[in-house]
Amino acid sequence: MIEVPIFDQTGKKLESLQVDEGKLGGTVHKSLLKQTLVAYHANKRQGSVRTLARGEVAGSTRKVFKQKGTGNARTGGIRNPIKKGGGHAKQKRPKDWRQAIPKKVRRLARNSAILLKLQSSDIRVVDDITLSEPKTKLMAQVYKALGIDRSCLLALNGRNEMLARSARNLDRTTVTTVSQLNAWDILNNRTLLLTKAALQEILA
Repeated sequence: MIEVPIFDQTGKKLESLQVDEGKLGGTVHKSLLKQTLVAYHANKRQGSVRTLARGEVAGSTRKVFKQKGTGNARTGGIRNPIKKGGGHAKQKRPKDWRQAIPKKVRRLARNSAILLKLQSSDIRVVDDITLSEPKTKLMAQVYKALGIDRSCLLALNGRNEMLARSARNLDRTTVTTVSQLNAWDILNNRTLLLTKAALQEILA
C-alpha cells in the first residue's frame, strides 16, 4: 500500500489515502513503458518525405559532351545524381511509421506510469479545485501552494471549462481528462496533478 497525501488548493494537508499497488498492476513494467513510448514517438512521425529519382527530374537526356577528347570526366545527361539539380541516387519514398498499440497494453502502460509517479512522489492530489473565475493567476497560485514548479499534467475526472481555461496558458502545463490519460503524457511531465475524485476514478 502506498500512502498518498490529500491537500486542499492552499497546500494544507487534509488526509491520507491508501492506494493498493495491485490496482495499478502491482509493479512498474519498465520494458513495456519503453516499448509504448517508442510506439507513441513513432506514431508522431509524418513519414511524408519524398525525393526525386533521376528519371523523375525535369531535364534533357542528351549527353552533355562527347565521351573522349574534351579533358573532362566522362558524364552522361544533366539529370544524373552527380550533377547539381539532378535526381537522387537513393531516393526516399513516403513511409508509414505507425506502430499498433493494443488497448490492454496502453492501459497497462498507463497504470505503470501512474504507479511510477506514486513511487517517486511526483504526484499531487487535491481534494478539489474551485476558482471564482477562469484566470491563469489563480491557477498559478494553486501550483505554488502545492510546490509545482516544473512541467505538470493536470488530469480532471471530467470536462471542466473553468479549470481548463485557467491552466492552459501556464508554462509547460498539459490539461487532460482521466479517460484520455496515457503513458506518453504522464512520463513527459514531471508532476501529475489529480483531484481526489480523479484518483478514485482511476483506481476504480
